[in-house]
Amino acid sequence: MKFTATAAIVLATAGFAHAADESAAWSQFRGPNGSGVADGESPPVEIGPDKNVKWKVTAPAGMSSPIIAGDKLFITAFEDGKLLTVAYNRADGSELWRADAGAQQLEKYYEAESSPAASTPATDGQHVVSYFGSCGLRCYDLAGNELWRYELPPARLPGNFGSGVSPIVIDGVVVLVRDTQDGSEILALDIASGEVKWHQPRQSMVSYSTPVAWKTPTGTQVVASGRGRLVSYDLQTGSEVWSVEGMPSVSCSSPVIADDIAFFAGWAPGGPDSEFQMPSFDQLLKDLDKDGDKVLSQEEGTQQFGGMFDSMDANSDGKIVRDEIEALAKFMADGTNSAFAVKGGGHGDLTESNVLWRQTKGLPYVPTAIAYRGQFLMVKDGGIVTAYDAKTGEQIYMERAVQPGRYYASPVAADGHVYFASLDEGVITVIEAGGDSPKELAKSESFGERISATPAIADDTLYVRTAGHLYAFGE
Repeated sequence: MKFTATAAIVLATAGFAHAADESAAWSQFRGPNGSGVADGESPPVEIGPDKNVKWKVTAPAGMSSPIIAGDKLFITAFEDGKLLTVAYNRADGSELWRADAGAQQLEKYYEAESSPAASTPATDGQHVVSYFGSCGLRCYDLAGNELWRYELPPARLPGNFGSGVSPIVIDGVVVLVRDTQDGSEILALDIASGEVKWHQPRQSMVSYSTPVAWKTPTGTQVVASGRGRLVSYDLQTGSEVWSVEGMPSVSCSSPVIADDIAFFAGWAPGGPDSEFQMPSFDQLLKDLDKDGDKVLSQEEGTQQFGGMFDSMDANSDGKIVRDEIEALAKFMADGTNSAFAVKGGGHGDLTESNVLWRQTKGLPYVPTAIAYRGQFLMVKDGGIVTAYDAKTGEQIYMERAVQPGRYYASPVAADGHVYFASLDEGVITVIEAGGDSPKELAKSESFGERISATPAIADDTLYVRTAGHLYAFGE
């Protein structure tokens, strides 16, 4: 691990203001402090491949979500073996520049469902910071000039699914949570120079969720989910302030801060309260071991696990044995799937003292829930939308309300409307926020491509990244 930057660049950027630029309207994954909310904006409700399209352009592959600074839009991408940060003109979608991260080796990732460019960049309106699990952090100015880089070795995660966590920028500080099998940590760097301010080890060895900032009377904290625990860190020192037990074995979704309450909702397969349970190795042998050698070859295992065989084969020897299945089952079972709310204040373990409510139904797998108009709203695979009262945790509804299918993109909201983008079908459904039941306002035609990226909102425009294109929608 090493930090690199030229003295000339450090001097040139030392005078940059640390305060976030107000032009960074959608500055990180899920926008303002990861909330997914852009109230005050009025993007169109009726959208589709040919409806209210301001522009549409081809975009390189990747699963990161778009962010916005001033008149520019940014994504990360993977093309021709290169990991890229790409900038677009928001007026017409024309590409302005692309920068190669210069990765020497790609992290292992599950190609059918992930990408080495899955992390969303972050900006303060003057800098753009991109993270790649293959090589670390890269910082650019808005013109595409590299200012500094912080090198990290390729991330190694259980199952080789690839990285998904995104960096954030708080008060001139870049914060990254990097949970890996080779040593997990949360680290903070000065955005102007790239110098490390602090780093702290973490217990979690896998997490795909992005942290959020919590402004408290005693200072700014960074709230990060991980294996089994939600943890809050002091932004200035990195010291752990508080934690809450009762998290999934693997956190894909991120925490949310609203009205001085921290919310989380997440689910992982194989937990004690999960509808999906890992079959025993003996059962797998009975069903799949055609040659009777007491192991599962790739041909046999693919029948059960499909393209995930390599992820199950922990030592990459071309076969799955009992120890690998039992270790995975134990890992998956060691967690609690739930949605909960935590009130501010306090130090140490707040599981018993500060948790306002906890629920276990309707939980999302990948998408992050949204706190909006007095409700904590989430979408579960199958198109099931669940709303809890944000203050009391009382269930308001749980209904199949949006396009059936899987969901990776998180819901976003503006002007009393909540937008849900389905993964495989590429359909965007809009419902009215705050009601006693989910009222559908519009549903797009299929975009004919997967939508895994969370949309962005700025200047009454909705920006959507599909598998191969970028769209801007406006009246």
